[in-house]
Amino acid sequence: MQVYGVSRKIWTSKGEEQEEAKKEFIKSLKKLEEALGDEAYFGGDTFGFVDVALIPFYCWFYTYETFGNLKIEAECPKIISWAKRCKQRESVSKSLGDEKQLYQSVLAYKNTFGLD
Repeated sequence: MQVYGVSRKIWTSKGEEQEEAKKEFIKSLKKLEEALGDEAYFGGDTFGFVDVALIPFYCWFYTYETFGNLKIEAECPKIISWAKRCKQRESVSKSLGDEKQLYQSVLAYKNTFGLD
């Protein structure tokens, strides 16, 4: 599963390529939801390595939704619930980047390199 590669295409591509990237991204998130199951974290009741590795992607969701015109929560509610639960942890909330600032940075990058 390549969450990064396919998710990057959501904001760097258009048309059919972007539509395919969106489908693959949601498919990847659904696989993560399957692994999560009904647990609070990927390690069950314990916040662990997999959670630490994946939670930084959450601050990218606003960018993916905005450029890709999609609603991740509608497709993958368990992932959003998991992310919100992770954000309640002080260590996570203090370390994640601001989603709107990240979007502005990506927008500036796209403009600088002509990726519009």
